[in-house]
Amino acid sequence: MTFMKPLATAAALAFLTACGAPDSIAVQTPAITETVRIGFSSVEVKDVSLPSYAAADEVAQQAPDGTMVTSKVLWADAPERAIGLELSRNLARLTKRRIASEPWPFEEDAAASLDVRFADLVAGTDGVFRATGQYFVGVYEGRERSGQFELSVAYDPDGGPGAIARARGQIVLDLAKFIAREGLR
Repeated sequence: MTFMKPLATAAALAFLTACGAPDSIAVQTPAITETVRIGFSSVEVKDVSLPSYAAADEVAQQAPDGTMVTSKVLWADAPERAIGLELSRNLARLTKRRIASEPWPFEEDAAASLDVRFADLVAGTDGVFRATGQYFVGVYEGRERSGQFELSVAYDPDGGPGAIARARGQIVLDLAKFIAREGLR
């Protein structure tokens, strides 16, 4: 009978852990139906820089007064890592070029590097997901460049974390298109 007590304790702990564990959500990349020509054969996407609220594990929305309202739902991957991977994957699929996030996995150096720094990356309770910031293109042989971006995507603010995840996926794809056209040409 002594083995029943540890078994019952383990079962109760597993149940409580399952009940108290927050859900998580992954961002799925929207379909890419176009190709964008760029002026580089390869690009290394540096680690992205996010504001602390956007780098947090919790999915959040910004209220009109500026406060952040977080949910109990977590991002399935660390936002900085996930967004860097999404951006490099989107750029590779858009341009059909050799593009990867850092650390650069190839022996030959990339022809250019891309550094993206977000000032804002936030889903507003007004139904608009916004992204603002700067990008920098380092070129080993040629003219370096930089630019600013200000993008927005409409979403259903009552759609919960799923709607926010879809909007984030779309805005990262829109950013990839913008940078390919404006910064990597």
